[in-house]
Amino acid sequence: MKKIFIITGEYSGDMHAAMVVHELKKISNDIVFEGVGESNLEHEGVKLFANHENMGKMGLSPKTIIDHIKLGKKIIDYLKNEYKPDLVLLVDYGAFNLQISKKLKKLNIKTYYFIPPQIWASRRYRIKTIKKNIDKVLSIFPFEKSFYDKEGIDCEYTGHPILSELKEMNNRDAFFEKHGLDKEKKLIGVFPGSRMFEIKFLLDIFKGAVNLIEKSRNDVQFVFSQAESLKENSFKVDYKTLRGENRELLAYSDALILASGTVALEAAMYETPMIIAYKGPVLFYLIYLLVRNIKRACLVNIITNKDYIDEFLMFDADKEKIANAINQILDNSQKRNYILEGCRKTKELLGSSNCAQKSAQIVLEAIRSEEK
Repeated sequence: MKKIFIITGEYSGDMHAAMVVHELKKISNDIVFEGVGESNLEHEGVKLFANHENMGKMGLSPKTIIDHIKLGKKIIDYLKNEYKPDLVLLVDYGAFNLQISKKLKKLNIKTYYFIPPQIWASRRYRIKTIKKNIDKVLSIFPFEKSFYDKEGIDCEYTGHPILSELKEMNNRDAFFEKHGLDKEKKLIGVFPGSRMFEIKFLLDIFKGAVNLIEKSRNDVQFVFSQAESLKENSFKVDYKTLRGENRELLAYSDALILASGTVALEAAMYETPMIIAYKGPVLFYLIYLLVRNIKRACLVNIITNKDYIDEFLMFDADKEKIANAINQILDNSQKRNYILEGCRKTKELLGSSNCAQKSAQIVLEAIRSEEK
């Protein structure tokens, strides 16, 4: 039996990795899986060495650093002395996984990186760690391959995970009926983030924007999305809040207020007009300004290399500005169509590759090549 160890650090990575495991199990029945993850991997039969309890935390507090160091040491000791995998698949979560890759290299364990850190956006110095310690990069953005090729790093574009994970949404009336929404009013979906620090910095701003929009017109209604990665009572608002129906809300909304992240790409796939906003600790923002390589934040704008989506970052993350931008989307057809053009262009550039299938095939070839 071949053995694969998977390391994820957040819910999204756990979900994407589980899809790859699912595809691997379709094409091979002689692989066992263990790793660090949550319910998605566990559902696919992956034996969890650890969960995300001490992962995905914001900041560099002594406790966070110590927790990561302890977990990293336990993983390396286990892989070296007991599990001895044929391949380790690192998934996203760059700060932790890049450190782990250094130890794996010393153990001469074949290491692939699925959903690599976005070093094209910031902290380009990380390219040295990847070049030295990663055997192959499985990239999810089409422009990443040429970036890695120039550095002499083995890389293959697999397609983006959401291309195959998003389901068709064609029952808007049923969604509205299920949640008691008014079919005669426009729906504004509000996504304040999937981490508690995002909620802390953005929720009040988003609530303020919603309140301003509501006061200025009577043809709108609002639904907030609560990410599944957050605890059920992590935030409260005086509007309808849905959990576990993120994609339905993305698809059926007339406009979206989003915390910057992959959710903007999902919205683009459903061709729903949006604005994005982001705010965090000032110190972190100043550090980001020093290490960033690009000035855009929204993935639609980055992929198309054009400013289709309004970005309200840090000091621009203002309730009045956000409210005005949403009203423009609702009232100005030229503005709305321009955003939709960006969404369609993004879909075109991403292509139609099944990321999980392609990634599974690449991983299978890697562990089978050792038999030859």
